[in-house]
Amino acid sequence: MHKSTHKIFISILTAIVFITFITLVYNGISYYRISLEERFYHPEHNMLKPSGILGHGLGIIGSLFIITGVATYMARKRYRFLSRMGLLKHWLDFHIFLCTLGPILVLFHTAFKFGGIVAVSFWSMVAVFLSGVIGRFIYIQIPRSIEGRELSLNEVKEMRSNVAGIVRNTYNLDEESYNTIENSLKKKVEIYRKNAVSRTIRKYINDRRSLLAVRKILKRNRIPRTEYKKLVSLIKEDLVLSRKIELLDTMQSFFKYWHVAHLPFALVMLVIMIIHVGVTLVFGYKWIF
Repeated sequence: MHKSTHKIFISILTAIVFITFITLVYNGISYYRISLEERFYHPEHNMLKPSGILGHGLGIIGSLFIITGVATYMARKRYRFLSRMGLLKHWLDFHIFLCTLGPILVLFHTAFKFGGIVAVSFWSMVAVFLSGVIGRFIYIQIPRSIEGRELSLNEVKEMRSNVAGIVRNTYNLDEESYNTIENSLKKKVEIYRKNAVSRTIRKYINDRRSLLAVRKILKRNRIPRTEYKKLVSLIKEDLVLSRKIELLDTMQSFFKYWHVAHLPFALVMLVIMIIHVGVTLVFGYKWIF
C-alpha cells in the first residue's frame, strides 16, 4: 500500500469511528442522560435499552468487531501463510480500528448501565482499550522494517542520513549556516536507560528549537519551496530517528511488560463476554433472528 493510500485508508477508518460515535450520541443523548427510572417512559426505550432492537444489535455487532479484530491480528502474527497477505502494520491498523469501534458500540449497548459480572467485562474492555492506546504509542517508537520486524540498534543507526553532508554538497549556503545545521544534527546520541521520560521531553524540546533554527536559515538563504519542504522533512526524520535510537532499549523493555498487562485484561473480557452471550441466549434474547 502506497504511503498516500495508507494515509487515506487511516483517515477513512478514523472518520468511521468519529461519525459512528457522534451519530449514536446525537440519536440517544436524550435517553442516556435521564435516570434509569425515567428511561422506561422514554419513547425510544424499547429501541435503545440493552435488550432493544438497536441496543441489542449494537452489543452483537460490537462484540463481533472485537473478536474479529483480536482473532485476525493474532492469526496474522502466528500463521506464516498469512504473511503474504499485506504488511503486519496494516493488519495492526485494522485491529485498532475494530477494537476501537467495537467497544464504542458495546458502550452504547449497555446504555451506560453497568452491574454484576458484566461490569467486570466492561471495565476489562476499557483497560484493554486504554492499554492498547499506550501499546500503540510504544509500538511506533520502535523502528521496524517495512514488513513490521523490529530493527536492531545497528540497523537503526544505519538508517540515519548524512543530512548535513547533503546540505553542504547540494546547496550554496554560507559557512555559518552550514555549521548551525551541522551542530543541530550531529549532537551526541545516547542510549536512555534511566530517567527516559524526562530526558525524552527535554530532547524533544531541543529538537524543536534546532528545527526552528534550521528553518530560519533555509528561509534566509531563499531555498526553493519544493527543496525547502524536502529538506525539512529529511531533517525531521533524522531528529525523530535519533530520539528513537536513544529510547530503543527502554521502549523494547516497556513493550515486553505491556504484553503482560494487555493480554490478561483481554482474556478476562473475552471469557465474561462469552458467558454473557450464553446467558442471553438461554433467556431467549435472540435479537432479530
